[in-house]
Amino acid sequence: MPSTSLDRSPYLLAARGEPVPHTPVWFMRQAGRALPEYRKVREGISMLESCMRPDLVVEITLQPVRRYGVDAAIFFSDIVAPLQFAGYDIEIKPGIGPVAADPIRDAAGIAAVRPVTAADVPYTTEAVQQLVSELGGTPLIGFAGAPFTVASYLVEGGPSKDFAKTKAMMHGNPELWHALADRLADVAIAYLAVQVEAGASAIQLFDSWAGGLSPRDYERFVLPHSAKVFEALKSYGVPRVHFGVNTGELLGLMSAAGADVVGVDWRVPLDEAVRRLDTPKPVQGNLDPALLFAGWEAIEPEIDRILDEGKKAPGHIFNLGHGVPPDADPDVLQRIAKYVQTRSAQ
Repeated sequence: MPSTSLDRSPYLLAARGEPVPHTPVWFMRQAGRALPEYRKVREGISMLESCMRPDLVVEITLQPVRRYGVDAAIFFSDIVAPLQFAGYDIEIKPGIGPVAADPIRDAAGIAAVRPVTAADVPYTTEAVQQLVSELGGTPLIGFAGAPFTVASYLVEGGPSKDFAKTKAMMHGNPELWHALADRLADVAIAYLAVQVEAGASAIQLFDSWAGGLSPRDYERFVLPHSAKVFEALKSYGVPRVHFGVNTGELLGLMSAAGADVVGVDWRVPLDEAVRRLDTPKPVQGNLDPALLFAGWEAIEPEIDRILDEGKKAPGHIFNLGHGVPPDADPDVLQRIAKYVQTRSAQ
C-alpha cells in the first residue's frame, strides 16, 4: 500500500475528486525517447533487459520527474513485459512493437499464457520499492495493458490497424476469445498487484487500441474482462485510471468498467467527456501531442481551454491525449508542466 505521506499530493487529490492546490500534470510516455538522457542509458540495451534491471527502471522512471517537475511518475515497463517475464514468446522489436512468435489461434495457444507472479518479477518489486523511497511525496503510477489491447498483439501477431483477426475471433469463436481475454485479465491483475503491493500509489490500465471497436462489441467482448481487472484491484484502495485512444464513443462504457479516473484523448473536449461518463468522476487529459510542435503561442491557449473544460469534472489531471512523441522537445514539455501548475494555482 502507498505511504499515507502521499495523501496530499495534487495527483492523488485530483484522482479522488478532492480540492487541489493546482491541477496536477504528468505525461504518458514521459519516460522515453524524447529524453536524451533516456537514449543514453538505453544505448545497446533491449527493452526487455531494461525492464528487468532495477537500476535502469529506477533511473528511467525518475528522469522525467527531474526534468519536467511533473506531479506523478509512471513505472517504466511495457504492456507485454509480464507475458515475457512469465515465459511467453513475444518480442518487442525496435521500430515495430510487440511481435508474437506464434499468434494465438486455438486453446493450445492460450495455454502458453500464464499470469505473472511476484516470484517471476523480483526486479519489479525491487524497482518499485526503490522508486517509492526516492520519489518521496511524488506518487508512482503502476500500469498494465488491458486484456483487449494485449490480446490484439497475440492474435494478430504484432501491431495492427484494423484488428481483423482479433474481431474475427471475437465473433467467430467467442468462447476462445473470452478464454483468452480472461487469461489476460489475470495477467494484468497479477502484475498490477505486484506493483501496488510494492508501493505504487495508483494504477493505469491502458486499453490503447479499444477505439477500434464499436460500443456494442466493446460491451460484449471487452468490458467484462476490464471490469474484472478493476474489481480485483478495488480492495487496495488506490485510484484506478482507464485510458484508450479514439474512445470517444466508448467513454461511458470504459467508465462503467470500474475506473475511478477516465483518460480522454484529444478528440473529445473534457466537458463533453464528463457528460458521456456513466457517473461524474475525475478525468485525465487531453492536449493533442501534435501541438507540441506548434509553438508556444498555439499551445498556451489550448492549455487554458483544457484547464477550463476540466473544471466540469470532480477532478482533473492534465496530460496529453496520447503519449509523448519521440521527437518532442523536452523543453516544451517542461514549460507546459510549469505553466499548468502555475496557471491553475491562481
